[in-house]
Amino acid sequence: MMIEVLKSKIHCARVTEANLNYMGSITIDEDLMDAANMIAGEKVHIVDNNNGERFETYIIKGERGSGKICLNGAAARKVQPDDIVIIMSYALMDFEEAKSFKPTVVFPDPATNRVVK
Repeated sequence: MMIEVLKSKIHCARVTEANLNYMGSITIDEDLMDAANMIAGEKVHIVDNNNGERFETYIIKGERGSGKICLNGAAARKVQPDDIVIIMSYALMDFEEAKSFKPTVVFPDPATNRVVK
């Protein structure tokens, strides 16, 4: 049996931009992507802690070291700059493998969205 489990999470990142005039997606600083074991094009679930919105989109690679978290296209209507979001991705795996799997969780600096080591 295969089940879907949390693979990666960027916990409490600050939205830096909301760009309605873009085709869609979320732009994430490449440093955060690397730290969270996420890749461009990966489907992610976004939760906005400020307004309760929950939605899915895909990742676009942002400039490394920029701290950028930008919701693009229709998703820009669901957030405001400075909102705090949780970005999660999931993976399908065998039930037995899932029992011992540990997701990657990143807690960025709340002011800069830079990776905290």
